[in-house]
Amino acid sequence: MELIENKRFGNERDLYGSRELIVRKCRFEGPEDGESALKESRDIIAEDCFMDLRYPFWHVHNIKIKGGEMTKNCRAALWYDTDVVIEDCKMNGIKALRECGNIVLDRVSADSPEFGWKCDHILIKGGQIASEYAFLESKDINIDGLHFSGKYSFQYTKDVNICNARMDTKDAFWHAKNVTVTDSVLNGEYLAWYSDGLTLIRCHIKGTQPFCYCKDLKLIDCTMEDCDLAFEYSDVRADVKSHIVSVKNPHKGLIEADSIGEVILTEDSVYPAEAKIIQRKGV
Repeated sequence: MELIENKRFGNERDLYGSRELIVRKCRFEGPEDGESALKESRDIIAEDCFMDLRYPFWHVHNIKIKGGEMTKNCRAALWYDTDVVIEDCKMNGIKALRECGNIVLDRVSADSPEFGWKCDHILIKGGQIASEYAFLESKDINIDGLHFSGKYSFQYTKDVNICNARMDTKDAFWHAKNVTVTDSVLNGEYLAWYSDGLTLIRCHIKGTQPFCYCKDLKLIDCTMEDCDLAFEYSDVRADVKSHIVSVKNPHKGLIEADSIGEVILTEDSVYPAEAKIIQRKGV
């Protein structure tokens, strides 16, 4: 592979259509304000590079990014790419990943609104991601050890597995399908409304009005904190090893908890509230 090291690139499409290239300790910046530096390239390794210009990696296939930084000016950095590995990199531009396939994020630190939209086959190992809208309409996601913070995460996702994660997020997993979260902390509001096939195993859930309008919802050996008005109109099987502040109009299934502060069954319920509710005695 050809090696390019310690160079500055600031022009439009400086390395357009490159093949079998190692770009090491280079800086993509400058008054030329160029963009699309490596668009339509193949078999690229970018090591410890500084990216301060827009759209550097569009339509790139087989790329490995190690170390380095993408600044806030590095907007929409990776779009329409396949076979992407990113390790120990800072990703700070908006819309950092979109419509990409076969992605590995290893110990990545990202601060990127609209991160990871419409992507397929994502593996995330550790790291931190902050994003207002993350992973919209993405599918086949596997996550281990991520610390996520943001707002409207994992909406309309499919086939997601998450373990050993901390998620500080509201409106997470809305309309998501076939999601399993294990040994994780979920801290937010309005969790998982309209989800279908969500399973939580040994998770701690905190926040108001979780799990409404859900289908095939399962909570296994979970704990809940400050959770009120939970399970409204949901089809649920929940085994909760803690107190629930209140449960409202659960549609069907079984809710078993150590204790429940209030069970709210209203006359104006749109669906019949037929779920069986059990509070353990002597706990």
